[in-house]
Amino acid sequence: MNPRSSPESAEDERDSIVRLYAVTDGRTRARHHLSMNTVLGPGLRPPRGLPEESQEIVRLCRQRQRPLVELAGTLHLHVAAVSVLVSDLIDAQALSLPIPDAPGKERDDQALLAVVAGIRRRWPGARSKAG
Repeated sequence: MNPRSSPESAEDERDSIVRLYAVTDGRTRARHHLSMNTVLGPGLRPPRGLPEESQEIVRLCRQRQRPLVELAGTLHLHVAAVSVLVSDLIDAQALSLPIPDAPGKERDDQALLAVVAGIRRRWPGARSKAG
């Protein structure tokens, strides 16, 4: 018998799905566009009356800035569920999206050139409307 199809694993999976549903109040999409690499920091308002998972996210982000995927791994939750919670915390001003330190003009130019190259590969015939 396959261990993944055992009654215990099916029950564990069902419990996990129910937990995710309860944690996000049934929501599956975040209001903010967040990638797995989105870095989050502490917000302006101290949170009150938050669910346990949200409190833990805020606590972790107060220790240091953390990417969304690290929060999901630390909490043992699916990234989609953490995205919903983080989006709520951003709206409540309990978390922020910190602006990274200015890396210098050379790195900025390299990043922009990489973006332009990617766009040109994806849409080779595209032309800018800017003057």
